[in-house]
Amino acid sequence: MTTPPPSPRIPVIVLAGFLGSGKTTLLNHLLLHRSGNRIGVIVNDFGAIEIDAMTVSGQVGSTVSLGGGCLCCAVDVSELDGYLETLTRPSARLDVIVIEASGLAEPQELVRMILASDNPHIVYGGLVEVVDAAEFEATRERHPEIDRHLAVADLVVLNKTDRAGDEECARVRQAVTAAGSGAAVVPATYGRIDPELLFDPALRPDHEEKARQLTFEDLYLERRAQEEGDGHGGHLHTAYESLDFDSDVPMEPRRLMRFLDSRPEGLYRIKGYVDFGAGDPDHAYGVHAVGRFIRFTPRPWTRGESRRTQLVLIGSGIDVPVLRKELEACRIPAGPDTTPDTTPDTTPGTDATEQDAAHERAMWGVLRYVHQPGGDDA
Repeated sequence: MTTPPPSPRIPVIVLAGFLGSGKTTLLNHLLLHRSGNRIGVIVNDFGAIEIDAMTVSGQVGSTVSLGGGCLCCAVDVSELDGYLETLTRPSARLDVIVIEASGLAEPQELVRMILASDNPHIVYGGLVEVVDAAEFEATRERHPEIDRHLAVADLVVLNKTDRAGDEECARVRQAVTAAGSGAAVVPATYGRIDPELLFDPALRPDHEEKARQLTFEDLYLERRAQEEGDGHGGHLHTAYESLDFDSDVPMEPRRLMRFLDSRPEGLYRIKGYVDFGAGDPDHAYGVHAVGRFIRFTPRPWTRGESRRTQLVLIGSGIDVPVLRKELEACRIPAGPDTTPDTTPDTTPGTDATEQDAAHERAMWGVLRYVHQPGGDDA
């Protein structure tokens, strides 16, 4: 009997930014350009969401049901775990959850709560810090803690670049670097970023958007597109780079972990599946990395499934050809020309027990990032 793959965990994204940065504008943009996803939003005030633009279909307690299956909860931070439990129930069928940090808690506190959560249905989706490029220095004077926020951010949205000059934008980028963040920095106007930076298009087989009539949301976007010329902020994908990596040669565990542990600045997300070959011949390893966070999720290979590594890397200011070469160098070399990484595993005449032990040792770095119930995430 074939074991079904585990249900994907729902990424929980923390959206932060000081008053006037454009955080709420970005949040509404995501709701209106959600790539077919059902989004759960946690805010401290319903007034932050443009309800009139999203067809309200009902309200129960402090949860509003929005058009397209999206949900919005108004909570204070003490209620966060309870609402995450509500939003991750199978009946909600959500694909991503966004927490607006304003008025709830310090962003790093929310991140800590997500990482420490025992909810088996969620995974950390990143801390997104929205910065007003035109008013950065003024914001810094009022809120010197912004440097601390930049230091822990996984993605910095440099908003209102249409109102800021090159010097102002360069100053923010320098501040991000000086904070030691390594975060990807993406420019934006009116909070318009490509949703695929934060979450993937819905792949639900029975998704109603594959064949359906136009909804209020469609008509709203069509009208908005006519009014604004393009309605989607131009070619949003030009603000970041992506790399698709596909290999039918297994990856050497220690080499791949060195790559992941030293990934360059600006590399925001990594996702996909890894084939570690003899390291664990029975399992494919799903990998989910955002900022400094990494998690591997093993699942059995299904009968007839092609055993290969397939990864997608997304970032801003990354050198795609260099990253591709680095990933190619993580593959197990063919033939007798082995390296110290693989010699214990492949040397002819090595006792089978010793080879098994060597394979197990090679996987230790990967297994550190496999979630254990009740344990801490990396």
